[in-house]
Amino acid sequence: MIVVHSEEHRAQAGRAELNDGQLVPCYEKPARAEIVLERLRAVGLGPVVEPDAHGEAPLARVHDRGYLDFLKTAWDDWVAEHGDIDALPLNWVAPGMHRRVVPDSIDGRLGYYSFDAGTPITAGTWRAAAAAADCALTAAARVAEGERTAFALIRPPGHHAGRAFYGGYCFLNNAAVAAQALRDGGAARVAVLDVDYHHGNGTQEIFWERDDVLFLSLHADPRQEFPYFSGHADETGEGRGAGFTVNLPLPWGTDWTAYAAALSVAAARIAAFGPEVLVVSLGADTYVGDPISRFRLQSEDFLRLGEALAAMGRPTLFVMEGGYAVDALGVNVAHVLTGFEGA
Repeated sequence: MIVVHSEEHRAQAGRAELNDGQLVPCYEKPARAEIVLERLRAVGLGPVVEPDAHGEAPLARVHDRGYLDFLKTAWDDWVAEHGDIDALPLNWVAPGMHRRVVPDSIDGRLGYYSFDAGTPITAGTWRAAAAAADCALTAAARVAEGERTAFALIRPPGHHAGRAFYGGYCFLNNAAVAAQALRDGGAARVAVLDVDYHHGNGTQEIFWERDDVLFLSLHADPRQEFPYFSGHADETGEGRGAGFTVNLPLPWGTDWTAYAAALSVAAARIAAFGPEVLVVSLGADTYVGDPISRFRLQSEDFLRLGEALAAMGRPTLFVMEGGYAVDALGVNVAHVLTGFEGA
């Protein structure tokens, strides 16, 4: 299995995030990717390669141009106003406010383009996010060229980033960028399966009205869990996309038995759709020891997950998303990939 990875991920190293009413050290940190890379090398999964540069055109196929320009300039504008401290938003648009006009103030623009206060913009945010997207695009190209599978080992993650918003540690939606590139490269149908603990609200928003990209997500019930306002079972798409979004919310405490049952529902829908490529948003925060999640998957269950994904029988691109039990993260991610390879 080819692993695509860039050391540029280290450029995104926030100092603090707002969590449960406190500023705490960021859960999404460079050590996450480093420990996964160390484990993949230890098990000899496959070659680790640098990404090719793809430029901004593939990003603009998924993201709003004004949003991309904001991400590129936000840090400099923030420092000019506030100095060298992490940029976090203070307020957001609420229902009933007159209309959405992009503010001139950097404080206003942070609130305009974000949906939480847990995702700091730093000096290296754009560099790291753009490199992550390049990794996903490079891995997608390898699959399009005939590889059975490839893994984009990246951070920051992407599945919470929408067409014109960031949050949940995500700035560019790497899985969506890759899925769109696969479509542009000739794949008639692409499925994106999100197995992160949290709902992939950004990916859903991007493909909400599309019938050429099937989006499926297994995640914690939004009545209980972040991002709260997206991911209910009755959210199934609109317009041409009606029926091409599949949400399978699960309660706190979900173990492998319940998770596998939901995964089988997703597998049947994928089989019926018949995608030429499967993109997996691979979050490992479903692990029982994850500090910000409440599912109960054990490490050995990630082997079973990999085997189940392989049984879907599609060329598969894995794109790294969440997982914050750092000590176990390398083992769990490696289990998914080796389970897939051995199936």
